[in-house]
Amino acid sequence: MELNYLNKLDAFFAFMKKWGSLIILIPLMIYFAANRGTFFFIDYLNLLIHEGGHGIFGLIGIRFITVAGGTIMQLLIPFLFVFSFWIKRQTIGTQFSLVWLGQNFINVSVYAADAVEQKLPLIGGLSKAHHDWSYLLFELGILQSASEVGYFFYIIAILIFILVVIIPLIFNEGKRVLYL
Repeated sequence: MELNYLNKLDAFFAFMKKWGSLIILIPLMIYFAANRGTFFFIDYLNLLIHEGGHGIFGLIGIRFITVAGGTIMQLLIPFLFVFSFWIKRQTIGTQFSLVWLGQNFINVSVYAADAVEQKLPLIGGLSKAHHDWSYLLFELGILQSASEVGYFFYIIAILIFILVVIIPLIFNEGKRVLYL
């Protein structure tokens, strides 16, 4: 009787180790996806990273790269966390980092879709002339497609969230099952 109980307990802990993080992450991903553009506490960090990207990429001296640098850095930093946890085969770290990356893609989707209407407040009360995505899409000649660009980034976020759910199938006991 005692051995059967311990086997069931071991099975439960093995299950929770593999799938337990999704108890927190699925509601969080649903919240992010359903409340596109709603401020979340981690957005303070995301904004800091975004603005820092302008400064870092500004060193290159090309205006387009400087403006794009905010978004590049906003996506690059969470991606580097994903990459680091992925190569170490750390399931939970990979999942949380992917949620952070997906949430940033949602933020970018809102910012890009706002390029024409420019209703979002900019940091420091900057004028509409400083809207990153308005400038970027204008320079690319696709400003009229701002909403489509926004949905493109949103779809990427949803695909990332799906990956979060299937990560336990990709990693097995710290070893990769699928080599992606």
